[in-house]
Amino acid sequence: MTSKTNPQRRTFLRSASAAGILLASDIGSIAAAAEMPADPWQHAQQIIDRCSKPLVFRKEDFPITNFGARSCDLVPAISTWRKTQRKVMTPAPGSHDCYPAIAAAIAAANRAGGGRVLIPAGNWYCKGPIVLRSNVHVHLAANAQIYFSANPLDYAKYGDIDCGKNGKLVLSRWQGNDLLNYSPLVYAYKQSNIALTGEDWTSVLNGQAGVPFESGDGSWWGWVDSKGDAISAATNNPLNPELEEIAPWLTPEQRALVQGEHPRWRGDTRYLPALSEAGVPIGKRVFGIGHYLRPCLIELIGCTDVLLEGYQTNDSPFWQHHPVDCRNLRISKVNMESMGPNNDGFDPESCDTVLVDGCTFNTGDDCIAIKSGKNRDTQYGPTRNVVIQNSVMNSGHGGITLGSEMAAGIEHVYAQKIEFRNVHWATEPLHTAIRLKANMNRGGFLRHFYVRDVTLPNGVAAQEQRNKDKPSTSGGAVITIDCDYAAGDDAVRNRPPAVSDVHISNLRASNVKLADGEYSCNQALLILGPVAAHFNGPAGTAILPVSNITISDSDFGTVRNAAKPVFLHNAQGVVLKNVQINGKMINQTLSA
Repeated sequence: MTSKTNPQRRTFLRSASAAGILLASDIGSIAAAAEMPADPWQHAQQIIDRCSKPLVFRKEDFPITNFGARSCDLVPAISTWRKTQRKVMTPAPGSHDCYPAIAAAIAAANRAGGGRVLIPAGNWYCKGPIVLRSNVHVHLAANAQIYFSANPLDYAKYGDIDCGKNGKLVLSRWQGNDLLNYSPLVYAYKQSNIALTGEDWTSVLNGQAGVPFESGDGSWWGWVDSKGDAISAATNNPLNPELEEIAPWLTPEQRALVQGEHPRWRGDTRYLPALSEAGVPIGKRVFGIGHYLRPCLIELIGCTDVLLEGYQTNDSPFWQHHPVDCRNLRISKVNMESMGPNNDGFDPESCDTVLVDGCTFNTGDDCIAIKSGKNRDTQYGPTRNVVIQNSVMNSGHGGITLGSEMAAGIEHVYAQKIEFRNVHWATEPLHTAIRLKANMNRGGFLRHFYVRDVTLPNGVAAQEQRNKDKPSTSGGAVITIDCDYAAGDDAVRNRPPAVSDVHISNLRASNVKLADGEYSCNQALLILGPVAAHFNGPAGTAILPVSNITISDSDFGTVRNAAKPVFLHNAQGVVLKNVQINGKMINQTLSA
């Protein structure tokens, strides 16, 4: 494995293990707390003001047509996710590849000291990643649509880390764990003053994740499942060495704990977290060709002063937007329209000072999911200082979600003026509006989360549950705090999460008319605190209840589960003040 362009990255890959380094960020947190205004919403305004400052770029355009780009014709195709099929358009066979022209235009703008790379109206076929560079603004005109090739090999050709038969890969992060993998379709590493914008929602970045690969074998979304003996992300991959080989320093007892008892632990999705737990350096976590971890549509790592604005995303292979270790980032007026597997809309991870403003989410997973690493990959520290406002959530597992990969912690998150519109409530409902999720592996802290002035005009998933006696933490409650999320997915469970200081006010939920009545949800509030029985760490470790939760001046509409509209386990000091549920006003402090 070699890295041809970045000496700092070579050093990082050789020496970095998965062990978390939180000391510096903890010091930063103490300093930030000393400067925190008494009114949390005043602090939110400071974040808004910081992120709203316009970025400045050198005034010169670099049209991609000047570098050889040519628009292409489109032909009909079928996009498939499991049993759902849609008619879509895709570049005609033999279409001109615009990757070289886009890369050349970005390089020229960067060499000139900055400028705007202009992608005019048209259909542009791109057989490789768009790699953003410092001081460059990439802009899609109205009716400009980029179709990324449906060929994984195109994203293992241009990375700056040569991993031999696995391809030329990039440093990436997959569900909270670091690795070398296929390039995301739009990528940046340690760049500053960068922008990706569109004129309007006819400016489209299309990942084509449901159309057949150009080889005729499968699709990005098809990697989630396998048929017959085919290998997928979840099945055992013979290319993944046994732990004795890749982590010989582990004792047999440590090995047994890390790999757990799942029969398919050598599948890529379970194997990568095992490498993190085992302390395997990132440079030896080589995936890419022969592996099945789908890349994000847009992933930015270690970047500062970032603007994402005014375009639409379609059919992402994996998460749609994934900034990692970024500072001062604004995403605004972006329409995320992608209903595939793990198609989260916006997942900031270990970022500081982020503004989400005026975006619309229609996603196949969480609309927004704030994260900070998993297992021992905590070196980037917590995510903090995030404001989400003036946005619309339609389909998705959670509207605003914190977790589940949150090992380094999440704090100081603010959400206001959100419409959990749930427009597809009859067919693709929003499962829950506000969702916090963690478990005994993912640990970390969730604290200082403030929400105000939010509406649910069509409630959340209010269809009758199959098991009425067991509350579902995956959907049906307006507010869900789940500290036992996917507990069986993680073999090592020795990091109890700590959830506290969550304050929600002025929430209004309305009913929808179902076959058996009008309801807004199944439950108003569901809090499942840490479950001590699932802990397998040292005896005597403190397992804290969820604490200091307040919900005030809110109306949850008509709750289907009228007998138990609120469910609590291992929670203390849950204050309901001027809260209406099923027309009844509640002022009460609860613990369980």
